[in-house]
Amino acid sequence: MEVWLMTVKVLLTTLMVLSLGGCSLAPTVKKPEPSMPENWTSARLSADEKLPLDWWRGYGDPALVTLVEEALDANNDLQLAAARVAEARALLTGQQAERYPLLEVEGSAVRQGPSEESVNSTGGQPFNDIQVGGVLSYELDLWGRLANASEAARARLLASAANREAVRLAVIGEVANGYFNLRALDRQIDIAERTVSSRRESVALQRARFEGGEINELALRQAESELAAAESELPRLRQQRSLQRNALAVLLGRDPQRIVRSDISVANTIGEMDVPASIPAGRPADLMVRRPDIAAAEQELIAANAEIGVARAAFLPRISFEGLLGLRSASGGDLFQGSASTWQLGGSLVGPLLDFGRSEALVNQAEARQRQALIAYRQAIQVAFREVLDAMAGVRGTEDRLEAQARQVAALRSTAKLARLRFEGGASSYLEVLDAERSLFTTELDLVETRRDHLQSTVNLYRALGGGWQNSLQSSDYENTD
Repeated sequence: MEVWLMTVKVLLTTLMVLSLGGCSLAPTVKKPEPSMPENWTSARLSADEKLPLDWWRGYGDPALVTLVEEALDANNDLQLAAARVAEARALLTGQQAERYPLLEVEGSAVRQGPSEESVNSTGGQPFNDIQVGGVLSYELDLWGRLANASEAARARLLASAANREAVRLAVIGEVANGYFNLRALDRQIDIAERTVSSRRESVALQRARFEGGEINELALRQAESELAAAESELPRLRQQRSLQRNALAVLLGRDPQRIVRSDISVANTIGEMDVPASIPAGRPADLMVRRPDIAAAEQELIAANAEIGVARAAFLPRISFEGLLGLRSASGGDLFQGSASTWQLGGSLVGPLLDFGRSEALVNQAEARQRQALIAYRQAIQVAFREVLDAMAGVRGTEDRLEAQARQVAALRSTAKLARLRFEGGASSYLEVLDAERSLFTTELDLVETRRDHLQSTVNLYRALGGGWQNSLQSSDYENTD
C-alpha cells in the first residue's frame, strides 16, 4: 500500500510538471497600434495631471454628489454588471480546476446470481461484491488545451470587470447629465412662472386701459395672446421635469424627488454650478489605459486568441490517467480486513480519427471570433478618440454660445425696459413692448438650455477621457471579491 501511494505521488508530480510545461497552440496576439497625436489641441485640457475618480464633486453641488452616491449603491445596471463579474469569476474557478487531478469516492454493493456457463462460474451460487474506494483521474495537458481554456476564462473575467467600470462611468455620467437637465427645467419653469405673472399684470392693466378708452381692442388681444403663449409653455416644461425625474428614478433604483427636495437648500441653481476651468486629460495615447471599454475589448481579444489554442488542440490526442485505491470483499464483515485492499492504475489515449471536418470547423469558428474581437478592439480605440474630439468640440461650442447668449439676454432686458418706458411715455405702441418681452422670454429659456448643454458637455468630456479610471486589471483582484 505504501509503495502504491508513493508511486502515485511521484507519477502525479511528474505528470503535472509535464502538463504545466506543455506547449500552447494559441497564436501570438497582434494588437493594432493606432496613430495618435502627441497632445490634445484644447487649451481646456491639461496633459500633466491625473483625472480624479470623483470628478463630479468638481461641480460644487451637494445634491449632485448625493444622487451619484445613491446611484453607485443601488443602480440596477451596476448590480447586473457585478453579477456578471461573479459569474465570470465562477467560470474561471471551474476552468482552473480542470487542470488539476480529480479525486472522487465511489462505492457499490451488488448481489449477483451468475450464469453457470460463465468463465468465472461459481457453480450458479449467488455471491456478493462490495467495494468502496477513491478514484483519482488526471488529464495531461501536453497541448495547452486546458491552459488556454483557463487563459480565456481569465481574460473574460477581466473583460467583465472592465465592463462593470464602463457601466459605472456611464451611470455617473447619466446621473450628472440628468440632474443638470432637471435643474435647468426648474430654472425654466421659474422663468415661465415669472413671465406669466408679469403678463397677467399687463393684461389686467391693458384691460383697464381698454375699458377707459385709452387703447383699442387689438392691443388688449395681443396682450392676452402673449399671456396664453407663456401659460402654454408651463405644462410642457413641467411634463419634461416629470419625465426627467422618472429617468433619474430608474438610475437610482428609487424616487429621486425626495433627495432633490431635501437638498434644495444646499443645491445650486443651474447658473451657480461650477464649471471646471481645465480638465486633466493626459495625452491621447493615455486613452489606451484610461478607457474601460478599450480594456474590455482588449481582454475579449485575448480570450478569443486563447480559444484558438483550445480548438487546435482537438486535432491531437488527449492523454489521461486514472488510479483507484480501495477495499473489495464478498461480505461486509471482511471489507475492512487488510486482505480486502485493492488498487488499479492505468492510462488512456483518445484522439480523432475521422470526424468529418468537425475539428477544423471549430478552429475556423475560433479564428473568425478572434478576427471579430480584433475589429471590435480597433473600433473601440477609434470610437474613444472620436468621443474625446466630439466632447471637446461640444465644450468649445457651448462655451461660445453661452457668452453670446448672455450678452443677448442683457441687451434684451435693456430693450424691454426701454420699450415699456417709451410706451408709457406715449412714444410707441404696446406692440413694441410685446415684441421685446417675447424675445427676452425666449432667449432666457435658450440661455438656460445652453448652460445645461455646457455642463453636460464637460460631463461628456470626463466620460470620454475615462472618468479617472486606470487600467491595472489583475485577475487576482476579482477572483475572491466583488
